[in-house]
Amino acid sequence: MEESGGIGLLVGVAAATTLVAGLAERFRYPAPLVLLVVGAVAAVVPWVPTVPLEPHVVLEGVLPPLLYAAAIRSSLTDFTSNRRGITLLSVGLVVVTTLVVGAVVAALLPVPLWAAFALGAVVAPPDAVAATAVARGIGMPRRVVTVLEGESLVNDATALVCLRTALAAGAAGSVSWAGTLGDFAVSAGGGFLVGAATAWVLGRVRARTSDAVLSTAVSLLAPFVAYLPAEHLGASGVLAVVVTGLLLSHSSLTQLSGAARLSEQTNWRTIQFLLENAVFLLIGLQADDVVVAVAASDVPLARTALVCAAVLATTVLVRPAWVYAAAAVIRRLTPPGHREPVPDARSLAVISWAGMRGVVTLAAVFALPQGTPYREVLVLAAFVVAAATLLGQGATLPWLVRRLGLPGPDPAQDALLEAAALQQAHRAGLARLEELLTPDVPPQVLEQLRERSGGRADALWERLGSLDGREPPTVQYARLRRAMLEAERASLVRLRDERVVPHEVLRRVQEVLDVEESLLDRSVTEQASSGVLRALLDLDADARTGAPARAVVGTRPPGAPGSACPELRAAPGGADGLPLEAAERSRPLDCAGCREEGTSAGWTALRRCLTCGYVGCCDSSPRRHATRHFEATGHPVMRSAEPGEAWRWCYVHSELG
Repeated sequence: MEESGGIGLLVGVAAATTLVAGLAERFRYPAPLVLLVVGAVAAVVPWVPTVPLEPHVVLEGVLPPLLYAAAIRSSLTDFTSNRRGITLLSVGLVVVTTLVVGAVVAALLPVPLWAAFALGAVVAPPDAVAATAVARGIGMPRRVVTVLEGESLVNDATALVCLRTALAAGAAGSVSWAGTLGDFAVSAGGGFLVGAATAWVLGRVRARTSDAVLSTAVSLLAPFVAYLPAEHLGASGVLAVVVTGLLLSHSSLTQLSGAARLSEQTNWRTIQFLLENAVFLLIGLQADDVVVAVAASDVPLARTALVCAAVLATTVLVRPAWVYAAAAVIRRLTPPGHREPVPDARSLAVISWAGMRGVVTLAAVFALPQGTPYREVLVLAAFVVAAATLLGQGATLPWLVRRLGLPGPDPAQDALLEAAALQQAHRAGLARLEELLTPDVPPQVLEQLRERSGGRADALWERLGSLDGREPPTVQYARLRRAMLEAERASLVRLRDERVVPHEVLRRVQEVLDVEESLLDRSVTEQASSGVLRALLDLDADARTGAPARAVVGTRPPGAPGSACPELRAAPGGADGLPLEAAERSRPLDCAGCREEGTSAGWTALRRCLTCGYVGCCDSSPRRHATRHFEATGHPVMRSAEPGEAWRWCYVHSELG
C-alpha cells in the first residue's frame, strides 16, 4: 500500500506540474514562478499530502540530470570564450557571498560560525534551473545568457564544496584554511578529471553505437555515471556532470547519427521539462512546514524577520557590488581589443539582477544537521531568499531588460547566418558528390541529390526577402505535402480498419510517412507568425515609407581585419550597394534575365551584382539568374536587392559579409 501511495504521489506531482506549466505557457506567464505560487497555496490545503524535499534525493537524483540537460544545450566554445566572467561569478562571487552572508548571520543570531557560513554557502549560488528557465524566454543578448548559464552550471560545485567544508568544520570543531583550500582544489580538480574521463569513455561507446535507442540510453545514464564516482572519490560530482555534458555535446556532431541526436534532444527536453517544473512546485509545497517549524521556535518573530530580511538583502546586494567592482578592475587591466571584453553597463545591470535562487538552495539547507542551533530560522531564511529572488528578480528581469533597451538576438540576422551556414554545407556536399560520381550513376539520381541538398538552403534564403504577400515555393511545398500526407495517413487508417494489411506492415509504412513529415521545415510553415518575418516586415515598412534602409545583419564590414574573403573586402558594402540613377531608384526592380526571357513573374527574390549592377533572381527562383550571371562573368560578390537588406554573398568562397 505504501508503494502504491508513493507511486500515486509521484504521478500526482507529475500531472500537476504538467497541467500548471501547460496553462502558464498557454497564457504566457513564467511557468517556474507560477508553479512556486501554486505550490505555496497548495501547501496550506488540508487534503494535499506533505511532500518532503529530501536533500539526498534532490542533490543525487534531480540535480545531476538537470545540470546535464542544461550542459548539453550549452556551447563549449562559448563557455571557454567567456571563461573569465564565468569564473569570477561562479567561484569568486560564491565564495564572497558565503563569507559576507555568514558574517551577517553570525552577527544577528547566536549560532556557531560554521552554521552561519553553511547558510552563506546555501544561498550563494544562483540556480541553473532558475537561470535557464527565465533567461530562455526573455531574449537577452547571447553573451549575457552564456555568462549566466555558465555561472549557474559551475557555481553549484563551488557552493556545495563550501557547504561541505562548513559542515566538516562543525563536526571537527575548527576550520583550517590550508585544509579548506586543499579540499577545494581536490574537489574541483577531481571533478574535472572524472568528468573528462567519463566523457571520453561514453564518447567512445556512443561512436560505436549506430542504434539511436542505445545512444539515448547511454545519454540518460551519463549524468549518474559522472556524478556517483566523483562523489565516491571525494570530488565534485556536480562539476563532473557539467564537464561530461559540455564535452559530449561538443563531440555529438561527429559521434552521433542524426537520428540519435534528435532522440537525445527530445528525451532530455522532456526530462528537463518535468524535473525543473516539478522542483519549483516542490519548493512551494515546503512553505507550510517551514512556517510551522518557525512558529514553534523560541526565537522571537521580530528577530526571525530581521535575520531573513538581512540575509535576503545581503544576498541580493553583494552580487551587483561584486559585478561592478570586478568589471572596473578588469576594464582597467584589460588591453583594448581583448577577445573577452568587459560587458557594457546595461549588460552588467542585467547580470547583477539575474540572481534567482532555487533547487540547490532549498535542497542544501535541509542538509543542515538536525541538532544545528536555530536550524528552523536558517531554513526559513534560505526559503525566503529562494522565493523572493524567484518572484522578485525573476518576475522583474524581463521588465529590466526591456527598460534598458538591451537588444536580444536579431531573428533576421540569425536567419541569414543560418542560411549562409547551410549554403556552405550544401557546397561541401556537392564537392563530395563530385568525388563519388561514377559513370553508372543515372542523371536523374544526380539531379535529385543536387535538388534535395540545395532545397534546404533555398528555403532559408526565401525567408529573408519581402515577397509582397506571395507564398514562397518551399512554403507551398510544405503546405501541399502536409495535406497529401494527411490523405495518405487516412488511407492507412482505412486499410487498418478493413484488416487488409497486417499491422506490422502498416506500422512500417506509417514510420516512413512520419519521418517525411518530421523533415518538413516547421519554421517555414510557421513563417507568418515568426519573429523573422515580423522583423523583415518592419524593414520593408521602413523602405516603403522612405526611412533609411537598415542592414539586416551586422557582419564583418569590408576591409575589416577579421574578414577572410578578399572579394568581400574589396566589394562595396554600403546599405545602398552600387550608386543608382534616380530613375533606376524609382523604378521597381525585377530580374533582368527573367525579363529577357519573358518570365518576369517567375522570381522569388532579387540579388544585385556588385561588379556591374546586374539584377538577377535568387537560387530559389526557377531560372537562378543571379548564380548564372556569376558563372558566366565570374563577378564574385552579390548583394540582396530586397527592401531594407544589405547583406552580401561571395560566390567564390561561399562567405557572408
